[in-house]
Amino acid sequence: MELSQEKGASTWLTALPIENHGFALHKAAFRDALSLRYGWALKNTPSHCSCGHTFGIAHAMSCPTGGYPSIRHNEIRDITASLLTKVCHSVSIEPHLQPIRGESLSHRTANTEDQSRLDIAVCGFWGGRFEKAFLDVRVFNPSAQSNQQTSLASTYRRHELEKKRHYEQRIREVEHSTFTPLVLSSTGGMGRAATTFYKRLSSMFSEKRDVPYNTMIGWIRCQLSFALLRASIMAIRGARSSRNRPAKDVLLEPIEVQVVEGHLEH
Repeated sequence: MELSQEKGASTWLTALPIENHGFALHKAAFRDALSLRYGWALKNTPSHCSCGHTFGIAHAMSCPTGGYPSIRHNEIRDITASLLTKVCHSVSIEPHLQPIRGESLSHRTANTEDQSRLDIAVCGFWGGRFEKAFLDVRVFNPSAQSNQQTSLASTYRRHELEKKRHYEQRIREVEHSTFTPLVLSSTGGMGRAATTFYKRLSSMFSEKRDVPYNTMIGWIRCQLSFALLRASIMAIRGARSSRNRPAKDVLLEPIEVQVVEGHLEH
């Protein structure tokens, strides 16, 4: 219930079901969404995951089999980048960082790899037209065992600090840019830095399109909320078995076809 009462976590439930904006769910997905919100038992779920573990909501949200955590992350990244293209310029996804050549980073966990990339780079968001901002997205599962030992507010802060220790000094001293960690929970909430970022983004939309700020922040929260909700339902209901791979991954060898007495032989 604490998760469902977070600001923004109920946006999907109070939105009009407008299909053109992606705000509509079919009946099974709506039932699953309500169950996730209120902690009700989901129906027709398997007893075990294809990875071998006992199936449960906490496991489904974190299990890497099927790539669903990455899909959830990429949805937020792509929505954010698409919104930024409407109000800023020079928006790029997964930009490479400059390699470290002699610079010394103080944090032991700081990223120093030559091929490092962040999720989004954009010019003109926080400052002047030529000032670049780097953004990195993290969507965590609040029901994961590693997140259950602390309060929700502390969990957001911990994830934000991890991102900052990993990248902030490098971005500031090597790229001469700003860094913002966009930390969201899979249930629809977001950390302090992400809240500030999306408020600023809504304000820029409001000024450029002459739309009330409250309308824009509500619409953006709906976009994020439905993306996270759909990703969560996919993680629960999506196929993880190799038997569900597309045919192009299976038919790797050429097939010889011959006509024998009016019949096809493979």
